[in-house]
Parts: sequence; structure tokens; C-alpha cells
Amino acid sequence: MKHIVTAVCTGTARPFHGAELSAFAKRPRDGRVQVLDHGLAPDEQADRSVHGGPEQALHLYPLDHHAFWRGIIGDHPVLDEPGGFGSNLAVTGLTEQDVHIGDRFRLGSALVEVSRPRSPCWKIEHRFGHRGMVARIIETGRCGWYFRVIETGDVAAGDVLERVTIGAGKWSVARVFAALVAGKASPEDLAELAHLPALSPQLRAKAAARRT
Repeated sequence: MKHIVTAVCTGTARPFHGAELSAFAKRPRDGRVQVLDHGLAPDEQADRSVHGGPEQALHLYPLDHHAFWRGIIGDHPVLDEPGGFGSNLAVTGLTEQDVHIGDRFRLGSALVEVSRPRSPCWKIEHRFGHRGMVARIIETGRCGWYFRVIETGDVAAGDVLERVTIGAGKWSVARVFAALVAGKASPEDLAELAHLPALSPQLRAKAAARRT
């Protein structure tokens, strides 16, 4: 199935929490945007120790979840922003249940691969001014996910995100998130995830560590 990219969003590092900088707020870009090994150009991450890099090159937070959050926090203006949750790509009709680790998608002229679920952090609650959002993400699995870039290219609003290959079909993003972030993994799950090639090295190591 093909999904239309309604917006391509990037951010710059700005004051976010006191003196701390963040590029969490992503704004739509006009025209074509380069998709490079490390992500969109330009797109900044203030703390590269935990954000960005080839395993977290592009973030997609489903637009479908915005309606859910309106029911929780009300009609917050940030929910009108396609990159409100720090998402680089605004897409509907695709959620964590639908995609798997290792799935490959044609994105404009680039080729990208699902690498891992996104682990929620305090910046979501700070951006929206509502406590409890991280706990609700862990509870519901509305986490979003990251892509690594297999082939560089470019993308613009109106282009198509089309799955071309299914990866680890039994390991949806939702299932991996439940196992490694929500802590619902069995020993057998951890053994599989520790050796799942398309899963990001960081999460493979996390699965291996939890086996011991």
C-alpha cells in the first residue's frame, strides 16, 4: 500500500528547557529535502549521544495518533503540527501494528528501513505541558519508530512512502516496543531480539543484557 507524505519536517536546536537546547520541534519544509545516511539535510539533534545517527536517521510518529491525544489532553495547538511529536514524516494509515523491524520503504527517491521503535522521553511532556504522556505511550504502544537509510535520495511533501519489502514479519514495531520498552518480553523473545539482524545494535544489546 502507498501512503502519501503530507509533510516533511526538520528542526533546529533552540532553547527548550532553561538553557538546554533541543530540536524536538519539527517544522514542515518546502520543496525537496535530501535524505542522507544520517537523516534529512538539514535536520539537527541537540544531544547526539541519544538522538540521531544512522540507526535513528528518520523518525515517523503516526498522524493517526493525534486524534487519540486530543481525547487525552484536549485540542492542544501542537497537535495541529505535523511534526508535533518530533516526527520527520507526516503520514496517515500506518501505525506500529502495521510495520515490522526490517521493513523497507521507498521514500521519494530514497530507500529506508525500519530499525527500532522510539523510546519516549520527558521532552514530549515538556513540549505539550502535560504530565503522564510518557506513561500513556508505554501503556498504549503509541511510540512511533525510526528508519535507517539504505539508499540516499530526496523527498518532498506529496511523495509516496511505499513498502517494498517485509522484514521480520513476526516482530512488529508494537511487539518490539512491548518487549523491550514496556518490559513484557519472555526469555524466548529476548533471545530472538538479541539476534535480530535488522534491529538496531543498541536494542539488540539491551535484549542480550536482559537475558543474563
